[in-house]
Amino acid sequence: MNKIDGGVTTPKGYKAAGARAGIKPDRITNDMAMLYSEIPAAVAGTFTKNVVKAAPVVYDMGIVENEKIAQAVVVNTGIANACTGDEGYKNTKKTAKLAGEALDIDEDLVLIGSTGVIGYKLPMDKIEEGVKALAQSLSDSREAGEIAANAILTTDTHKKETAYEFSVGGKTCYMGGMCKGSGMIHPNMGTMLGYITTDCAIGQSLLQKALRIAIEDSFNMISVDGDTSTNDTVLAFANGMAENALITEENEDYNVFLEVLKAVCLDLAKEIAADGEGATRLFTVTVNGADTDENARTLAKSVVTSNLVKCAIYGQDANVGRVLCAMGYSGVEFDPCDVDITVESANGSVKLAENGMYTDFDEEEATNILAPDQITCIIDVKAGDASATAYGCDFTYDYVKINADYRS
Repeated sequence: MNKIDGGVTTPKGYKAAGARAGIKPDRITNDMAMLYSEIPAAVAGTFTKNVVKAAPVVYDMGIVENEKIAQAVVVNTGIANACTGDEGYKNTKKTAKLAGEALDIDEDLVLIGSTGVIGYKLPMDKIEEGVKALAQSLSDSREAGEIAANAILTTDTHKKETAYEFSVGGKTCYMGGMCKGSGMIHPNMGTMLGYITTDCAIGQSLLQKALRIAIEDSFNMISVDGDTSTNDTVLAFANGMAENALITEENEDYNVFLEVLKAVCLDLAKEIAADGEGATRLFTVTVNGADTDENARTLAKSVVTSNLVKCAIYGQDANVGRVLCAMGYSGVEFDPCDVDITVESANGSVKLAENGMYTDFDEEEATNILAPDQITCIIDVKAGDASATAYGCDFTYDYVKINADYRS
């Protein structure tokens, strides 16, 4: 597979658009997006594990489970359409109906995404005008994909896209993706909002299985602030327009497809982690030598999620005690006297702890290593062969500022 410049419009048969509906009166940028496949596509989805699920999440779950195919997605920003009761669900269905009419397709082929403030109701007059504008401006151009990727952002500072070219059964295929996410990000499904397109032909059940596998070491391994959103959704579409033989079993073609899907999900997940609200650094934690994969994941996520560790990363403070503390309350049993901890970056590496004790490291050197915008912490617990990597960011003053006045 080859990583290429592209996004959701890179695979054959997909169009996208962005438009301004005026959902947030003080916003001047686009606040709605649409993604459309020329033909119905197999669709898979993963969704938030939060008990409080937004109306579009409940609606999309039903489409993925019962219909198993889709042809379009409409996304609005500004309002999450969560905690809005029956009216919120009816507005989600109405949005799908409006899109179906505008695109001349069955409304059951339309999925919905919403992101923004919880508890507010959608301004359906503006949504209706936005849907019409989106349908009229759909394009398969690279620019259209970028416009859509920008239109779904909220507190994000930049668009998040990726694309790959790969070969299946002698046919050239493409896979692209876009996502948004900056705050209210925490492992347990994951991704806030993410959309993946491919022209590869694959059965819906295998697409669903592949997506669940792909998110485990990507979206489920990121954290910005420890809050699992009410709206987290990842949808993957496969329209088969590459004309490869349909993948119906876990063979070599499926393995190639899965590796590409993993790469797409990891690219997007790392973009979210690096763009955490107020973040200045991407913080990566790798745990080696665990006794099980699950324990490795739990330890890595516990460290990357710790607010005290995140503050230390922001302050370039090599406070290894905070790392050990976060490991200790993770719920995983390990021998603290066997733990080695090293931090590294473009400025070098330094071992901060060996066998559970501080090393005689140079504080100035450690501070310098923690200065770049990408920091990695490598932990060895010497209990087995399992490993896992989690992705997060530092915790800054700006995070508090952004969330202190999020509604106002």
